[in-house]
Amino acid sequence: MPRAHGAPWVRTRLRTAPWSTAAFGVLVLVTAFLAAVLPRAVEAYGTDGLRAAVATAAPASTVLELKTPQPVFGRPGESRAAEVGPRALAEVDGRVRALLPAPLEADPAESAYGVRTGKSLAALDASLPRPDGLPPRFTLLAQSGVAAHAGVRQGRLPTAGTVTEDTRTVEGAVTAETARTLRLRAGSTLTLAGFPDRPLTVRITGVLDPRHPRGTYWSAEPVLRAPALNGNGGRPPQFYWEAAVLLAPGAAPALLGGQAEPEKYWRMAPATGRLTGADTAALVEAVASVEDGPGLVRMRGAAGPTAQLSTALEEVVGAHEQTRDAIAPVVAVAAFGIAAVAFVVLVMSSGLAAARRDAEFALLRARGGSLGGIAGRLLAESAVPALPAAACGLLLAVLAVDGARPLPSLLGAGAVTLFACAALPVRAAVAHRRPRAHRERDDVALARPGGRRTVAELTLLVLTVGAVVALRRRGTGEVGDPLVSVAPVLVGLAAALVLVRLYPPPLRWAGRPAGRLRGAVGFLALARAGRSPAAVATLPLLALLTALTTAAFGGSVLAGVADARDRAALLRTGADARIDSTDGSPIPAGLARAVRDVEGVRQVTAVGFGLASERASGEARSLRVVGVDPESYAGLARRTGLGGFAAGRLDGGGGVLGAVASPGVAERLGRGPRRIATDSGPVRVRITAVRPRTPAVPDGEFLLVDAAGLKDFRGPSTLLVAGGGLDAKALRAAVRGAGSGLSAALRTEERAALSDSPLQTGAGRIYVWAVAASAGYALLALVLGMLRTAPERAALLAGLRTLGLTARQGRHLLALEALPLALLAAGGGTAVGWVTVRLLAPGVDLDGLALAGASGGEVPVRAVLRPDGWSLALPAAGAVLLAGAAALAQAWWAGRRTPITHLRAGDTR
Repeated sequence: MPRAHGAPWVRTRLRTAPWSTAAFGVLVLVTAFLAAVLPRAVEAYGTDGLRAAVATAAPASTVLELKTPQPVFGRPGESRAAEVGPRALAEVDGRVRALLPAPLEADPAESAYGVRTGKSLAALDASLPRPDGLPPRFTLLAQSGVAAHAGVRQGRLPTAGTVTEDTRTVEGAVTAETARTLRLRAGSTLTLAGFPDRPLTVRITGVLDPRHPRGTYWSAEPVLRAPALNGNGGRPPQFYWEAAVLLAPGAAPALLGGQAEPEKYWRMAPATGRLTGADTAALVEAVASVEDGPGLVRMRGAAGPTAQLSTALEEVVGAHEQTRDAIAPVVAVAAFGIAAVAFVVLVMSSGLAAARRDAEFALLRARGGSLGGIAGRLLAESAVPALPAAACGLLLAVLAVDGARPLPSLLGAGAVTLFACAALPVRAAVAHRRPRAHRERDDVALARPGGRRTVAELTLLVLTVGAVVALRRRGTGEVGDPLVSVAPVLVGLAAALVLVRLYPPPLRWAGRPAGRLRGAVGFLALARAGRSPAAVATLPLLALLTALTTAAFGGSVLAGVADARDRAALLRTGADARIDSTDGSPIPAGLARAVRDVEGVRQVTAVGFGLASERASGEARSLRVVGVDPESYAGLARRTGLGGFAAGRLDGGGGVLGAVASPGVAERLGRGPRRIATDSGPVRVRITAVRPRTPAVPDGEFLLVDAAGLKDFRGPSTLLVAGGGLDAKALRAAVRGAGSGLSAALRTEERAALSDSPLQTGAGRIYVWAVAASAGYALLALVLGMLRTAPERAALLAGLRTLGLTARQGRHLLALEALPLALLAAGGGTAVGWVTVRLLAPGVDLDGLALAGASGGEVPVRAVLRPDGWSLALPAAGAVLLAGAAALAQAWWAGRRTPITHLRAGDTR
């Protein structure tokens, strides 16, 4: 190869084909952006999910409470009083927070420390409420930071003064809810038993309003914010009130002189601001360390040898980790799909570029050019646009998703850059290993695959079979199993290779009858399609099929998730809205009329519930009886798809009521008339239909009868509302206006609750990206393939125009030439996508992605993967329409150019 400077050669080549260089740079930019943003998005939704899991969990579950029992007796009273003083507790609090192992951090705003009674004290005051004759009990807390966390509604904050172990009168404060429940106010006194010489008197000096009542400060102690009814464990149980009183921090020594088992405590609310998704495992290890490990040893060095730390934070983090692990394999399928489609399109781009410049490379080799020299210059030529494009893609990914580690994104963008730069040199070096005098024809219609390609395809087929078997046996529950995750992509690639082999014969067969037609357009179009180089035809087809299969699979996943959530929300409410009487009493008479007047309501169905008993094998068993209006309820059941039936099924005769029953009830009662004892009186029923569920009882056993046939029926206690676009505010206003003791649940709100977790939202967003990226790559592959042959087609069209071909015939010719490849890709992509989804559906578990927001066993629904018609049809139809539009656009553009330009189109001399 002649000696030359690399830079002038590279610059000359880039100036020769500026549009190709720009298109290659855009392809690398988009691909690098996807490769960089995907790990950032996964880490971002993992971070948001972990923070949300800790922040939204009950404070009593997430708080880290370090406590020590009361100081040992026998020491001087001044020494023990000093140990529970505010200064000593504050010093220990500072040391303990500093000892928390990373990534555990305490939130100072919600953390607190103090002294509390480990055993509640009984109140001797007769004026306090006693539900079952038992006196209320109070927990006393001398807790820090009361002034910063509460406002004073009445009175003032308590003060301490000089308090010792012998002090029997202290000041305290209660929350407004405690004061209202126990009839306390500023100036009230509490007399508490549990001290040896005389009771402890607590003067209530203030009633407080918590500033953040749901925060850890107020909610870590169960009864600090609001009193609770507790049972004494007897048979039958007797209940009493359990409440809390806040003392001044300096009043803690007064708790040492009694039998209330006082204890020092330090409550540390976990800070979530610096947690990341990668901290999940480290957070579990840190909690285990401070609970029973090296961290606890260090804590005891600061708080005392008997200190113990307790928390349920590891359970909260474990639940988050379980949900994340259930979602991760499904997300991995989307990630592998995007990566495979991007890889195929990059290979196709380099292959088309090498095919376009095949004559140039052959000439260089014939003139003595070395493979290393050609590959080096091609590498430099590719690197000039690829490096800045990849850098821009990485920058866009960092700007799009912040708060993630840079290394995974850097590695992803770097891998794309390396592959994009090396694809063309490697392809050219492989194709021109030996110099050749001329290029042999490589028509797609006459192509005969070689032995190496056959071996490679058989290897891919074996891998595909192994991946499908592994997925169907093990499912997507195997986190980090690449063979399982790549199964949909392998199925698409294998099917694409089969269709590529099947593509040439139909072209040859169709050309013969087309040649006998009167017009020449059809024959020319098929001949042109068959004489296209194999690389030009098969690479776009391979890219199209892979992209369409990935898009179809991703769209089917999204559709399956949406269907499962819709079904779960419907099973929670039974209709578009459900209004229940919380205590089972009949709903107000005018409520149904008020609900019918709400905008969007089409139907209101009243339902009443009762209990019945029947004897089977000498044993009495209870039944849930549902009384309904047959016509209205049957219409609702058919509309919702929950066990629809004809209204006549509830007709009776001869003193026997027709009934619709669940399978379990039908099996017990049989199909003949049966007498049952209801709370409305004895009735005889005959089961006329069996349904697994019904709108009133979507997830339990039931016996559905006509309410008019029940004697002394108490009336409906539930309203089932049907209608699209319900006005939620107006509906709730109507319920509130009907009185207290009513609750309303809307199907749309239940649906939103199933998909509002950051893990689900983030994973769903990635699947949307996967579908969009796959569809975009499919269209890009089609455009690149058509641009590769655009000069040749323009030259052919110009030559035929000089022989009398009309502009209309030219448009038909180009459209028909593009049609075989587009139709094969569209039809094959649709069929392969359908087969892929059906083949892999048994092994794909979508429950974690779809129903992670539902509590266990709450909804009897499974998210099932099944083919989605829109996901199969839209990308395929888009490919066909784009192919036709591109052909027509090229014919229009060719019609605007001069004859000389037409005839020299594609001529490189």
